[in-house]
Amino acid sequence: MASPPLVNATIQACILGAISNLTAQLIAAYKADAPYTIDFTPIIQFVIFSALNTPPNFVWQSFLESAFPSHYLVPSTAAISAASTNNEKELDREEKTDSLLEPKLSLQNTAIKFTLDQTIGATINTLIFSLFVAGFKGATVEQAVNAAKGDFWPIMSAGWKLWPLVSAMNYTMIKSVEGRSLLGSVAGMGWGVYLSLISS
Repeated sequence: MASPPLVNATIQACILGAISNLTAQLIAAYKADAPYTIDFTPIIQFVIFSALNTPPNFVWQSFLESAFPSHYLVPSTAAISAASTNNEKELDREEKTDSLLEPKLSLQNTAIKFTLDQTIGATINTLIFSLFVAGFKGATVEQAVNAAKGDFWPIMSAGWKLWPLVSAMNYTMIKSVEGRSLLGSVAGMGWGVYLSLISS
């Protein structure tokens, strides 16, 4: 029995989170000209963060897609051509092969999803990450909130160099939430390296 897409997305994010933290540790050791030794504490922290953060993000993306579908169906070029020439035989063939309709990108819905994801989604993710990192370091609630405030704009501005491109590709080229989650996780691996370096 296949695992639900949410479970698969979470497992992928946990694995890539661990890899990104290992990579960040290697980069930090190289920059410091120090021997490379694996610190498992931040790896475990990143895996825990991924396990807790991925499901709500998956649900968020599912909500965006259901509320603002990327594609809508329009009559196919072949169906229009057959209808305009009253070619019943061709229309029957198109109907049998389920090709009377074809998906077309909704620019309005794509723009809405992109905007919501890069504002509301990005804001919540940035704040949650900062709070988690501070919490993992043993900060009090007040200290964690202050750290989140201080980290907010640097992380958001760095994120805007990567995530708008990922979102644009996701919403225009990839149709399933599962596929978008995979692309997001792969891009997130590079992002995770950056976050690991700034949180260490």
